[in-house]
Amino acid sequence: MCGIAGFINKSWSEKELRRMNNAIAHRGPDAEGIYYDKSVGIGLAHRRLSILDVTASANQPFYSRCGRFIMVYNGEVYNFKELELELEEGAGFKATTNSDTEIILEAFTLWGTQFVEKLNGMFAIAIWDTIDRKLNIYRDRIGIKPIYYYIKDGVFAFCSEMKGIFSILNSEELTINYASITDVLHYGYTPSNATIYNEIKKVPAGCVLNIDLSGKIELLSFWDINNAIEPSTKLNELIVKKELKELLIQSVKSQLVSDVPLGCFLSGGIDSSLVTSIAQSVADQPVKTFTIGFKESASDESKYAKQISEYLGTNHTEFILSEKDAIDQVEKLLSIYDEPFGDSSAIPTLLVSQIAKKEVTVVLSGDGGDEQFLGYGMHLWSKRLDSPIFKKLRKPIISAIQLFGNDRLKRGSMVMDYPNEQTKRSHIFSQEQYLFSQKEIQELLVVPNKGSQLQENWELARKLKPMEAQAFFDFKYYLKEDLLVKVDRASMHHSLEVRVPLLDHNLLEYTVNIDESLKYRNGESKYILKEVLYDYLPKELFNRPKKGFSIPLAKWLKSDLSYLIDNYLKEEIVVKSNIVKWNEVSELVKRFRNGENHLYNRIWILIQLHHFLSQERQIS
Repeated sequence: MCGIAGFINKSWSEKELRRMNNAIAHRGPDAEGIYYDKSVGIGLAHRRLSILDVTASANQPFYSRCGRFIMVYNGEVYNFKELELELEEGAGFKATTNSDTEIILEAFTLWGTQFVEKLNGMFAIAIWDTIDRKLNIYRDRIGIKPIYYYIKDGVFAFCSEMKGIFSILNSEELTINYASITDVLHYGYTPSNATIYNEIKKVPAGCVLNIDLSGKIELLSFWDINNAIEPSTKLNELIVKKELKELLIQSVKSQLVSDVPLGCFLSGGIDSSLVTSIAQSVADQPVKTFTIGFKESASDESKYAKQISEYLGTNHTEFILSEKDAIDQVEKLLSIYDEPFGDSSAIPTLLVSQIAKKEVTVVLSGDGGDEQFLGYGMHLWSKRLDSPIFKKLRKPIISAIQLFGNDRLKRGSMVMDYPNEQTKRSHIFSQEQYLFSQKEIQELLVVPNKGSQLQENWELARKLKPMEAQAFFDFKYYLKEDLLVKVDRASMHHSLEVRVPLLDHNLLEYTVNIDESLKYRNGESKYILKEVLYDYLPKELFNRPKKGFSIPLAKWLKSDLSYLIDNYLKEEIVVKSNIVKWNEVSELVKRFRNGENHLYNRIWILIQLHHFLSQERQIS
């Protein structure tokens, strides 16, 4: 796991390249390197976190044996040994290192751009062709590893994090993307390939970006989950459980390969418990596990993680989080995420990464299970809202709840109040996340705008049922642009690599075609995944409601974190920013402090937005 950066611009020099590399030093503290060719204005930079072959022979930039290609690369390719054997048998190739880096570049040299279809892993790869003078940037299928790029007036730059691009630009070279602000208020993150800046975008997942010296960009897709949808679903429970378990074991085993200490995040939930169970079952010694707990018992699941650890025999470490610990992290969020980011679970993720780094360099996580196996409350909401009876009665129900309902019921009524069928999924998501609806946003903004509308219907080989469609929406957007971003920045801030076995593309192509009845049965989500889990752990350990990896933010914003409201949602800041109306913000804060706790995440995202706008990086 590493950080990469580079540019095409004759006006920049080696000085700018090193500045970019220094900005992402946390992603790779073990080694650094650059390639710079003044004659064409191309620069490549790399920061290394050594995982495989920790010797200097695997440092980057890496040069192909023929001398034509130069590569910088961030990530891990888990099947590199199989590819090495294929290269040896097909071209007589003999590796000189024990790293995946050498294999990736030689695979590109031999097979051309199609090589990426053979890779199984998480990656952002940049390869410079010194003869054709063309840069190729590849991002993994799921978008686990980030890659941002800036293009304006023929100038091109790319980096694993936006802060690398910021380091070589003047403030006037970036302008705020106001459509993205609308999205941030609605989703809590910037979706699709957009960012908070007009001039900076993300390379889409499963795509290659090609650019030549003229600045001409070409974006091509090499993988899309849409194409994995089959006309019919897998219904045989015995067969599905057997095949699913085999794919899970294969994925976890492949991701245990490391030349440095490795462990697992263990929250006590279904997904992380399954990944940890499989890892421990194939390991020859106790796996190191790490969890975060909370002093507030209503949010604390650390005791369950400890029970699971004791049953499996892992080497367990837990950290109990207090408000003081959270406060120490809050001011770091903007500098870590580079744009407004509404997922407050970034705070415990930062802390669990910090404690894990003290003992290991690599951890496995359980991210991706909810999106594949209908694990969120919003998936059930999509089924409820599709009922013909409910569609007829929802307006009277909403009116009655608004008049007589308590805080919990009012929150539910907001989920019910979707504007139309075309935007139902994004509405369900935003309201389940306690964020602003599109109607609220238009009332809130000083200058209303529609913002970007994420695609909610797709041309697929079969029609998805409501719960499937909601989960598919979450997989394509929430997982990629929120959860994976959260984990990447939080873990890499502490120079820790996080691997996600549940997002192996072979596994995904299988699970997306498991019938809904095997994912949700008799009111129970993740049914078939749990059946696999119970081969490793007693069912009794999981007879409890799902809580998720969240903090008691509503309570904290009324106590030790209340200063954030006072600092960033005061009239002076809101009016000067001129994005949202002060009277609307003032009323929202008043309602929250008077007991409408369900508004806490709206308050939080407004804090994040105005924290961002009030910083020196603000673009006018």
